Amino acid sequence: MSTPDNREQYQQYPAGQSEPFAAPPAGGGYGQPVVAPRNGFGVTALVLGILALVLCWTVWGGIVLGVLALVFGILGVKRANRREATNKGVAVSGIVTGSIGLVIGVILVVLVGSIFAMFGSQLSDLQDCLKQAGSDQSQVQQCEQQFSDGVQKR
Repeated sequence: MSTPDNREQYQQYPAGQSEPFAAPPAGGGYGQPVVAPRNGFGVTALVLGILALVLCWTVWGGIVLGVLALVFGILGVKRANRREATNKGVAVSGIVTGSIGLVIGVILVVLVGSIFAMFGSQLSDLQDCLKQAGSDQSQVQQCEQQFSDGVQKR
């Protein structure tokens, strides 16, 4: 009994088939080129949100920076959802910190505005009285006492 030659078995392939370990066709099979993530909106939102928290006691810091942090954070989340960015968590953190800074800033503006509305006329009266008093200490004390009495009545 003779054994068939193994080389003949591997050299004969059915029609339309190539070798079992053939190289892939030239120029194909590599997919799309990898694009670097665009994480700028998320990072910007977080930085602006932190600044909004730190500067929330100012109108510019709390309100303006808070709004900007919200805008950049939303844009960063949208970019991450489209898989153009990889830092969705950073963008969400920017939204949260910006919102907190914005809310604190608005509360402080409303609080200061209401205090000024309540005591604004008394402050202008105090300023007028102090201008008229000049350097006379007894009149200055009298002006301060009138202002204090007016505040206590309210």
